[in-house]
Amino acid sequence: MTTIIHISDIHLGAHGMAEAFEEIVQKLESMSAQAADYVVCLTGDLVENARNGGHNQLASQYISRLTNAGFRVLAIPGNHDYGTGSHGEKEHINRFKRMAYGSINVFYPKLDFIDDIAFIGLDSMAEELNFIDAAWAEGELGSLQRERLEEMLDWPEVQNADFRVVYLHHHPFDSIPFMQLKDSHLLKEILEGRRIDVLLYGHNHKGKEAHGTWGIPVCLDASSTTGKNADPTPVRTVTLTPDQPITVGELG
Repeated sequence: MTTIIHISDIHLGAHGMAEAFEEIVQKLESMSAQAADYVVCLTGDLVENARNGGHNQLASQYISRLTNAGFRVLAIPGNHDYGTGSHGEKEHINRFKRMAYGSINVFYPKLDFIDDIAFIGLDSMAEELNFIDAAWAEGELGSLQRERLEEMLDWPEVQNADFRVVYLHHHPFDSIPFMQLKDSHLLKEILEGRRIDVLLYGHNHKGKEAHGTWGIPVCLDASSTTGKNADPTPVRTVTLTPDQPITVGELG
């Protein structure tokens, strides 16, 4: 049994967000004896403004605290992790990688096998850092990343995993002007009909569940875990047990 702790849109650096996340991290640190049973999945917007080095340093410190407590931590970037949130800049790509992974030698889709679960992380800002695209808070995976994703999902080791989890920042279903994943219809063509068990995302701060969409049993928006511009949202969990139904719950 492995339980995913789904955290998103922390916005470290925005007013009150570090204090809110500190409470969550302290709660997780108190669970360190059971940390090997959990995977912490961060679906973007770790920081409020990537231009502010202090925001990135704070996020790096929190990731270190979680890993030091024994948690496996996965993370992908959101629009704020590549700039101000409404304007993205290429220089932040490697800064995020160093902060989240400690290395720039990371490529998307990012594939990790944990407890025979295939975790596939997507960079939904990949094609949003060019000229006009860099404005607003929209997302786009781009053709190269989509092609790699389609190939990866057909690899035998991915197909034979007990579960397959795809996670990204931009909401693939709930379209909001200037905030949508622009190639969501193309992502649907790739995921629908293949066995995807869990799809995790954030960005819209809505906390909506869309289970069953695109034939995926669990589709979950974490909202803003720290409550930025949103109602307070419990930390969501997804428990994966071989040969058992997937269960969605909240961190106790």
